[in-house]
Amino acid sequence: MKEKRKGSAFTELKQFLCYVGVVAAGMLLLITFVVQRADVYGHSMEPTLKDGDILLVDKLSYRFSDPRRYDIIVFSYRYQKGRYYTKRIIGLPGETVQIQDGAVFIDGKPLEDDISSEFIEKARRASDPVVLGEDEYFVLGDNRNFSSDSRDTDVGNVKRRDIIGRIWLKVWPPG
Repeated sequence: MKEKRKGSAFTELKQFLCYVGVVAAGMLLLITFVVQRADVYGHSMEPTLKDGDILLVDKLSYRFSDPRRYDIIVFSYRYQKGRYYTKRIIGLPGETVQIQDGAVFIDGKPLEDDISSEFIEKARRASDPVVLGEDEYFVLGDNRNFSSDSRDTDVGNVKRRDIIGRIWLKVWPPG
């Protein structure tokens, strides 16, 4: 009788370890290819996102479709490994973006349904037309006058390969 119990306990331990291994492998695949946590630092995306918000990034969608105008994305900052920015896509590949008289223009036409109605005080590099390449996006923070974004030379146009994914869900704070 005792031998049967030892074997049973060993079998249960093997099953438990197998279960833990499958869950760990699933989580690794999920984090690597499907979803990633992102934290918001700063005020550049207010009022949409606030400092301290915790987000989930959908890393899978852009493997099957192109980023779209107004998507909020997370992308790698090209000058510092491990640093990420969260911004809204405004300009798409092949378009020309310019900021004149406090407003965004795409291919010479005002961006009518812009998320932000805020008057843009500083156009910076977008005071001249910015022509986007076939794999480039122009991004802005929703808090246009307090954002480091594609208007700045250190951020510039965002390459498709630098996009981690789009914001899928805000998990903290609730509501």
